[in-house]
Amino acid sequence: MKRFVFVSLLVGCAQSGPDVLSYEEFKAQGAYEPDTGIYTFNGDEIVADEAGMQDIYQRYVESTYAAFDDGYSTNEQGLIVNLANGRDDRWPQTTASNLTYCVSSSSFGSRYSAVVSAMESATGAWEATANVNFVHDASQDGDCNSRNTNVIFNVRQVMTSQYLARAFFPSTSRRGREILVSVSSFGNINPWTLTGVLRHELGHTIGFRHEHTRPESGTCFEDNNWRALTAYDSSSVMHYPQCNGTQTGDLVLTSLDKSGAHSLYP
Repeated sequence: MKRFVFVSLLVGCAQSGPDVLSYEEFKAQGAYEPDTGIYTFNGDEIVADEAGMQDIYQRYVESTYAAFDDGYSTNEQGLIVNLANGRDDRWPQTTASNLTYCVSSSSFGSRYSAVVSAMESATGAWEATANVNFVHDASQDGDCNSRNTNVIFNVRQVMTSQYLARAFFPSTSRRGREILVSVSSFGNINPWTLTGVLRHELGHTIGFRHEHTRPESGTCFEDNNWRALTAYDSSSVMHYPQCNGTQTGDLVLTSLDKSGAHSLYP
């Protein structure tokens, strides 16, 4: 979750065509993580490598021209699911029922218990509405990193000002399946709490995209690589407040969030 938006699509008004960023300009709006080799993009989503950045850039260009040609109305149909190779980016039900994770005791130090508690609350919100089950395997907390294949994903602390936290999609390889929590998440982030930020990030881990990439938002467009599960929801837990979002609370699930989550994981 990030306070500022990296990517905003600039749709030109001239008849000659839309205003399209160069690849270098596009890539510069993301952030590179030297310790993982992964790019963080769209605020708190990840791209595995340079080849992935080139692919997402191509989709950005195609989406830009498609939006310009049809008046930006292709997806009028709150929750949206990411698409991977043209299919819903979701966990098989056997995996969704046992989404194991660890919380790094060494990286969080004195904050470890607070993160464990926040994860329990945040995972509980999704479990209450969708057929998913997150399982904290505390036996792995002492060796909790992306090399640990005894869990589906890990949660660890990082020093960065690029985001409050970032996550991943189900199609992400184990190397990228981490929820990284910035030390800034433990400061004053009112009206949000760490639990609220994690609710948003956990939405990504089960396949949900940023709601504000939908045309109804009018800003912060990312791409069209998603499928609508419900009507547009400006209050969605997956909608950045600074992108014309209307949720003023602690990033809670709305009725449309719950409906969409249940439809993907019935």
